[in-house]
Amino acid sequence: MAELRAAYLDCTAGVAGDMLLGALLDAGADLAVVRTAVRSLGVPGLDVEAEQTRRCGLRCTRAVVITPAADQPTRGLAEVLAAIAAARLSAAATRVAAGTFQLLADAEAAVHGIPTELVQFHEVGAADALADVVGTAVAAEQLGLLADDALLTCSALAAGSGSARGAHGTIPIPAPAVLQIVADHGLSLTGGNLAGERTTPTGAALIAALATPGSLPPMMVDAVGSGAGHRDNPERPNITRLVIGCRTESGAVPGPGPAEPVTVVETTVDDLDPELWPGVLLAVRAAGAWDCWTTATVGRHGRPGQVLTALCTEQVRPAVVDALFRHSTTLGVRWALWQRTTLPRITVPVPVGPPGAEQEITVKVAAGPGGQQTAKPELADAERVAQALGWPVRRVCEAALSAYHRDHPAGALAPQGN
Repeated sequence: MAELRAAYLDCTAGVAGDMLLGALLDAGADLAVVRTAVRSLGVPGLDVEAEQTRRCGLRCTRAVVITPAADQPTRGLAEVLAAIAAARLSAAATRVAAGTFQLLADAEAAVHGIPTELVQFHEVGAADALADVVGTAVAAEQLGLLADDALLTCSALAAGSGSARGAHGTIPIPAPAVLQIVADHGLSLTGGNLAGERTTPTGAALIAALATPGSLPPMMVDAVGSGAGHRDNPERPNITRLVIGCRTESGAVPGPGPAEPVTVVETTVDDLDPELWPGVLLAVRAAGAWDCWTTATVGRHGRPGQVLTALCTEQVRPAVVDALFRHSTTLGVRWALWQRTTLPRITVPVPVGPPGAEQEITVKVAAGPGGQQTAKPELADAERVAQALGWPVRRVCEAALSAYHRDHPAGALAPQGN
């Protein structure tokens, strides 16, 4: 059976976008792949490099974002999401990158008391934040951390202390947006008697988009990554640490996993402009829901409407409910605790296209009882590749499955021997 990935983020000394990206690169993510993704954002001169350095004598990797020489425009959420959508990213990386900026926009809107669409990103909307977020999403996917069955937990986030200069003047630390994200998504803060800004809004939003609070999961460790912050503080190594490996609690034979709790959140809406539903679904996923969808219904007065259903952990349920109230016209939300079991699943990248012009597409592979496997290309990836190659989507899907079966004749989730 293929490895079920597990990872733990130690953020007790702080976390920022570049620190998290540095930890992922240090743990084995391919810098060349990250650079290709960042360059595809369409910001001339934007790039990423990595350098080896030390913090309190410990070796670590610092991610260095090369920003354009010209002043960058102030971006709103719509401009940021458009740049991410136009970049050459997989569906999973796009979801994480877009979700991270949605979290940031919602937090800034709450802090300043304005609608989300009026938020103007200053520090976090600059070119370097785009590189940090997109680079982190792509690097996390390379290490298998965006797979449906991956487990990524995180420590409490270092709060820091004092004050910092921002676009709106001097602000207290932790930054108001950090506190909002922590409160909205069930994260924890720790003091640690550390001075200065230790957790940035971008770092907190990335943690909320990628991880759930928890201790180090049982795993066979195969890599450790340390990402460096800008300063070398004498009291504690200024690093974010990533421990990554293979989960040890899984059995050797593919099949349904044990029952686990899942919170089902629902609301019925019959007065929302249909054009707004995609934004509602995006906001619910950004709030931490694993999945969400709508089902057509007819209300008691004969009006057509939609029932929105979301699946999430109980820990992030308040954030999902808040997103529904913020982004839809609903007046009430209901939820219940259910039990579910899932099949082992992984995502496998495969090349599609003529030699010299290959495009990468993600194939989702699941294993059922007895080891029977199913493989299906991600539709969003197939649509992107079809547009790039000028092929029909159906042809892209067929080519992706052919490449998958060629490269994995026994299946990517083949059982292990004893």
